[in-house]
Amino acid sequence: MAMINIKPHVTFRLMPGSLLKGSLEMINHVVCSRRFPAAVSLTFFALLICLPPISHAQVAASNYDTERQRAITFINEGKFDEALPLFEKLAAANPSDAQVLYGLGAATLVASQKIKDEEARRQARRRARATLLRARDLGVFDQNLETAINSILPDGGERGVSKNKEANRFMTEAAVAFQKQNYDEAAKLYERAARLDPALYEAALYTGNSFYAKKEFVKAGEWFARAIAIDPDRETAYRYWGDALMLQDKQTEARDKFFDAVIAEPYTRLSGRGLEQWAQRNGVRLSHPRIQPPNKMTTEGNTTTLTLDPNALNSVDGSNHWLMYNLTRAAWARGEFQRQYRDERVYRHSLREEASALRIVAEMAAKDVKSGKIRALNPMIADLVRLNDAGLLEAYVLLARPDAGIMRDYADYRAANRDKLKRYLAEYVVSGKN
Repeated sequence: MAMINIKPHVTFRLMPGSLLKGSLEMINHVVCSRRFPAAVSLTFFALLICLPPISHAQVAASNYDTERQRAITFINEGKFDEALPLFEKLAAANPSDAQVLYGLGAATLVASQKIKDEEARRQARRRARATLLRARDLGVFDQNLETAINSILPDGGERGVSKNKEANRFMTEAAVAFQKQNYDEAAKLYERAARLDPALYEAALYTGNSFYAKKEFVKAGEWFARAIAIDPDRETAYRYWGDALMLQDKQTEARDKFFDAVIAEPYTRLSGRGLEQWAQRNGVRLSHPRIQPPNKMTTEGNTTTLTLDPNALNSVDGSNHWLMYNLTRAAWARGEFQRQYRDERVYRHSLREEASALRIVAEMAAKDVKSGKIRALNPMIADLVRLNDAGLLEAYVLLARPDAGIMRDYADYRAANRDKLKRYLAEYVVSGKN
């Protein structure tokens, strides 16, 4: 086997076809969503955590490992009440075990659903949120963790529940009326709740949904717009509004609302459903550019190993520049991340890293074309160059190739670049070019 040391801590191995597969820790967050509203929304967690044991000075290593595995088993079996005291004990013994804190936060959140006293439940949810945030700070990168954190308001409040008890009463009565298909009464009751609590997203949303059920689509759209004004970063009102527009045969307007739904919450199961239905109805194939770096990279300790594709290395279509993608990412893992993200202690794969690595490939390939060194680009490289020239490289990374680390950068990018995210969806995903 040929090994070439290009720089300290970076080793190249020419092993075509090899692939390293690792096990991932994950939490499978199951949410049951319906088109009709519910007066009280419960979030159920199913945790599947497969973790290597860790030894700690605070307790005997074997005892810690045993108790840790017991807690994990309870979570896997859905026994959150049994898991909670174990996770509390483990977290006290080692407050830096990120995955233990993840389990503790999730178990605390599930347990809070059984607490009848409103203030005590709020305090438990605040503790759950703080623990989950701590787990994230310690290096847990999982979109389900983000979903759990976002489900808890900073004060421990619950989404869809008002601080105004009268508004909550109208919400409950409206839900009963809606489920009985008494949509006139439901609309009136939801509107009363919305008047009492103008910041309650669900009240505006479900008022619109009641008018949708009555086939009063223009009125429904007005209320969906109010919900969006309350929280533009939630997908449901956009998607419901898109449904209403599609039933009015306003296909372009519907498509734009479905774009907005994806942009609001791109990593949830439901946000893309409206766009999928729109595409099916309009005979459009949804797809992303197919860009896949050919080389493989693994990092263990201070050593980054690149497994190179000899065909790419010796190509004359720009694929040889994929090597710079890997070298750029290696540099980020070895220190650039800490320089770019000074507030984060643990390395993660980030949007800036991925975009920087892809951009250098695009720029080098484009330079070779301009100089005449390359006559025709590999199709993947050509797509990469076009994305970079259009200023849509970050949008592509976030929507087409995110991982848990990259997802953490989405909200900041969206805040300043909704237009680019929408352009990417329009110019690539629904364009039929890919």
